[in-house]
Amino acid sequence: MRRSIAPARVSFSRLPGARLTGRLLLLALLAGALPGCSFFQARSQVRGNPVDPDVLKELVPGTSSEADARALLGSPTLHAAFDDNTWLYISQITRPRVGRIQGVEQQHVVTLHFAQNGVLKSIDQATKKNALPAAMASGSTPSPGSNPSILQQLLGNVGRYSPIGGNTGNGLGGSLGSLGNTGAP
Repeated sequence: MRRSIAPARVSFSRLPGARLTGRLLLLALLAGALPGCSFFQARSQVRGNPVDPDVLKELVPGTSSEADARALLGSPTLHAAFDDNTWLYISQITRPRVGRIQGVEQQHVVTLHFAQNGVLKSIDQATKKNALPAAMASGSTPSPGSNPSILQQLLGNVGRYSPIGGNTGNGLGGSLGSLGNTGAP
């Protein structure tokens, strides 16, 4: 009688450490997918005074007044620097990014222009697309005394330091020790 030899079947689940390796692989896949979930993202923050577009449609240039605008939109974020008849409603939606730097996702500015009699003349809107990049100016503002000469650096503190008694407060430096104590109040 001849025995046929069947090919050996290997089950990876029966190998030592296979279950642990499979679980580690599953955890690695989940760990790679979880940071993209909204559960781990920082929440957006609304800043300023957002204006609802449907409410803004209720304001009609030529007929609406300052009181109407204040009733519908609330107090403006600010008035123009040299014109109290120009109201600005400014809002931003920001989200913290890497290093806790706030990134601006949306930005909206609504400008209401009123005539001298308080009637709305026009409405302007601007978004992040209308923004112009502003770079920081290089250099620094000079201030007096911030750039001492070499002579001032060398001789500036002469007489102000004494290892024995510290600063006397009279600008002459040194310490009088017991000799300076006259007993007078």
